[in-house]
Amino acid sequence: MRRAAAIALAGWLAGACTAPPRAEGAASKRDSAAVEWTAYGHDAEGTKYSPAAQITRINVARLAPAWTYRTGDYGAGGSATRDETTPLYVDGVLYASTPFGGVRAIDGETGRELWAFDSELDLEGDYGDFTNRGVSTWVDASTGAAAPCHRRIYVAPVDARVIALDARTGTPCADFGEHGEVKLNRDLVNAPEYAGEYAITSPPAVFRDLLIVGSSVSDNHRAAAPSGVVRAFDARTGAQRWAWDPIARTPKQPGYDTWRGPNAHRTGAANAWSIITVDAERDLVFIPVGSASPDFYGGERLGQNLFANSVVALRGSTGRMVWHFQAVHHDLWDYDVPAQPVLFTMHRAGRKIPALAQATKMGFLFILDRETGAPLFPVTERPVPKSDVPGEDAWPTQPVPSLPAPLGPTRFTIADVFGVDEAGRASCRAQLAGVRMDGIFTPPSLGGSVLFPGNIGGSNWSGVSIDPVRQMAFAPSNRVITLAALVPRAEAREVAMHQGRLFEMAPQAGTPFAMKRHTPLQAADGVPCNPPPWGVLTAIDLETGAKRWEVPFGRIAALSNIPGSASWGSPNLGGSMVTAGGLVFAGGALDQRLHAYDVETGTELWWEELPAGVHAAPMTYTTASGRQFVVVAAGGHKDLHDRAGDYIAAFALSDGSPPMSAAPTRITPGRYAGHFIFDRTWTRTNWDLAIMDTLATLTFATERLALDAHGTGRVAGDSLRLDVLWRYPEKNCGGTMRLTGRSANGGTAIIGDVDYIDGCNHDERKAGTFAVYIGPRRTTSLPY
Repeated sequence: MRRAAAIALAGWLAGACTAPPRAEGAASKRDSAAVEWTAYGHDAEGTKYSPAAQITRINVARLAPAWTYRTGDYGAGGSATRDETTPLYVDGVLYASTPFGGVRAIDGETGRELWAFDSELDLEGDYGDFTNRGVSTWVDASTGAAAPCHRRIYVAPVDARVIALDARTGTPCADFGEHGEVKLNRDLVNAPEYAGEYAITSPPAVFRDLLIVGSSVSDNHRAAAPSGVVRAFDARTGAQRWAWDPIARTPKQPGYDTWRGPNAHRTGAANAWSIITVDAERDLVFIPVGSASPDFYGGERLGQNLFANSVVALRGSTGRMVWHFQAVHHDLWDYDVPAQPVLFTMHRAGRKIPALAQATKMGFLFILDRETGAPLFPVTERPVPKSDVPGEDAWPTQPVPSLPAPLGPTRFTIADVFGVDEAGRASCRAQLAGVRMDGIFTPPSLGGSVLFPGNIGGSNWSGVSIDPVRQMAFAPSNRVITLAALVPRAEAREVAMHQGRLFEMAPQAGTPFAMKRHTPLQAADGVPCNPPPWGVLTAIDLETGAKRWEVPFGRIAALSNIPGSASWGSPNLGGSMVTAGGLVFAGGALDQRLHAYDVETGTELWWEELPAGVHAAPMTYTTASGRQFVVVAAGGHKDLHDRAGDYIAAFALSDGSPPMSAAPTRITPGRYAGHFIFDRTWTRTNWDLAIMDTLATLTFATERLALDAHGTGRVAGDSLRLDVLWRYPEKNCGGTMRLTGRSANGGTAIIGDVDYIDGCNHDERKAGTFAVYIGPRRTTSLPY
């Protein structure tokens, strides 16, 4: 379903009989060249701005589905993930990653699959942030255009590898590392204790002939978590060229004296888990650095803690630090620098200043000189509350920018409690009884503390998009409470047993305290305890720092039956992009929608509801034919509990013909090959599917588990439903399963869900997924 504001609909109707007017920068099919999207944030600067301008504020009401592609890579139950990929578009091909670290190459015009790569990820790992935000690309200028791996696609699965693929075929590049991959969970201060403690969630940054790679570290498991070292690898061979550790390990290193305590220099994390930005012309790489471990107690790492919670500029060729700006001193709130630093040119008093915009979880937007790190708007060190936790020493001040103003409120009091009725408000007050509420930098306490905004922000990895022509930044942000408390070690087990379903618990081993937190804090009816809007989209003038407009962003679908809830906004994790057509596209709210807003006013002009949760930043491109597409991944988010899936959806201006994927494609009988995901086990499968009228019979076998199965059910057009009996001869056990799926990708695939009874494990009921394909399909994996 689509909805367009009246102003856009009027523009469409007015143009029905005459050619639509050309908006600013608008292009027709005839005069439009291809416009690519070559990096996660469109460009190396991370602007998320595209000069594509065929889709404008006047005609966006005509935006309609063009094609939908399904990757076949999504999980349920123990393998549930977060789908946060933003594809690239180069040389006419769309390259998208899957949460499992697979890659799909898709024709950008038609949505037809060109090749598929499977990373063979071990799903049994404990991946806290189970996601993959995209791929990177590099061209080997030393080889001819027809040479294998001339253009390479790099993917970094969550299990801490970097893999290089031939962009044409999806084949691993044999000259990169070992058989096409480099393993990253080595040579670390504090080796990982389990699979997933050290991971990768964001694509490598490409700097000249180097790949710059950060990491995602489980930073509340223990104080001595794996180190957050940033490393550079040769893009051709995978050989390491340099490494930079944000935590000084020896007295000769800068920042050493800002870590106090006998174990402080063995502290882990301070890792760059978000997107890294490069300025090849200035030989600079900009690193968004997260918090040191653990997040909520710093008694084992007293001091200012440089260079954690900082944006750091490194010399790209050597890894030497050029400057740093610390956004949070001695972090106690999980206030990572979570977003990609975005580069732009600031216009001020006739001068052009190379600048950087850094969004933060506090909702502060720091505007810095790109060459020096100096703030371009004044930043003041303001006194903040002291900690009352034994052994803790909160830093006495924190940096606060004068402009731009914070993206949301920075203080919450009991008088601000919100609820749709008195019962909801009473529920919130009861949870807030006796907790500290001393503003944005209230330290965690034994009795509990309100962190507002909490650990999801403010701004999270969604960051900002920047229109360099209009000198405007666009920031999706959150306004919800985190309630956090420290639990003495002796009490932690009992608290976890009795309250573990109400709070997230983390051990923080190596400190006197475990941690419990609840995000967002909400009443028993699911309504957040702080006043709405709970998510907003804000436009900021980068020349003056002034707020140009602000609108509630998205909605919480579960609350849609409450009057007035459409204007309450929604917590969001996704992102925005801006185009020369005068539009801001944004996704990430709890409404399964992609939204489009007027760049000048914030008026919502269009939205489309997708078949799964949208928690990825959208992108756009124009093909050689002159047609502009807007593309977004829709796969859900396991922690936000919206609908899971594996969709990559493309939209374009409607010309009156049906979309390529509109007509259902009937499921056909035959031999299929693909995979099952049973909870946390991935296994290949071969199907024999017979259909007579609507009656279907299925026999299949699997490889890794060596199951034998047969079942019957019904096929109705493009949908299938089968009840299956299965046996596991190796363990002499079995069970039942129900398969529900639909035809996908032009009738070449059947993709769906599994609900099964595991007779090998006390008849436990579990969830899974499947994807099977008929006919030839170009697939690759690593040559183990």
